[in-house]
Parts: sequence; C-alpha cells; structure tokens
Amino acid sequence: MTFTLDSRLEADTIPVGDLTLSSVLLLNDARFPWFVLVPRIAGASELTDLSEEQSAQLMQEIRIATRVMLELSKPDKVNVGALGNIVTQLHVHVVGRFRSDPAWPGPVWGHGARTPYPDHAASALIERAATLFAAA
Repeated sequence: MTFTLDSRLEADTIPVGDLTLSSVLLLNDARFPWFVLVPRIAGASELTDLSEEQSAQLMQEIRIATRVMLELSKPDKVNVGALGNIVTQLHVHVVGRFRSDPAWPGPVWGHGARTPYPDHAASALIERAATLFAAA
C-alpha cells in the first residue's frame, strides 16, 4: 500500500515540507496559524497504527512543530490534537491560539468560515516556517 494524502487535507492545506516521518502542511485559514502533521504511513488512522519507533518520532515532530509555531506566531497557547472524525487519515493539528482570535476560548473546529491566505502572505509564511523547521 502506498501513502497518499487524503484529498480533503490536500484541498485545505499548503505544503510546508517534510520531516522524517510526517509531511508538514499549513492549513489555509488566515484566522489561525495552524500546522497539520501527516505521518506518511499508508493506511494509518489511529496513533496506535504506528510502531513504537514511529510513535516516538511523531511525538518529537509534534514538539518541533510546537516550537516552530511558538517562534513563528508567538501565540498565547498552542493546541495539539488528533481527531480524525471527518478525515480518518492520521494527522495531528498544531494550532496557535490567541486570546484575541475569533474562536477563543472555544475550539477552532467548526467556527465560522475559513479565510484563505492571500498568495503573497502564504508564500512568506511558508518560507519562514520552512526555514524554522529546517533549523529545528
């Protein structure tokens, strides 16, 4: 079985780059700084589908993504979650939250309509994020 990114994740995100285990994506919603880590493991839908080594690697990559988020956006809080209720392919959300964001203090899921980044803003953000990931 070959790894293929779920079409819904592909449609809603912009590629940032790859870590050892996971592809790093930026959710295309300018309201929230939001990374999605997708382990490139075909058929994985639950954390328990990963081997112990892959689980440890994913945790390390979550820590890296959190540090990058803190440096990139300086949020008040970083939320990390793996829900998979709609997109069952295993993926982990790393979301920068601000007390001033439109969903605070509630969850970001299902809050309002997504606001795509302007092309120039997305390019600049991805370039900076990719540089931070490379240095991590």
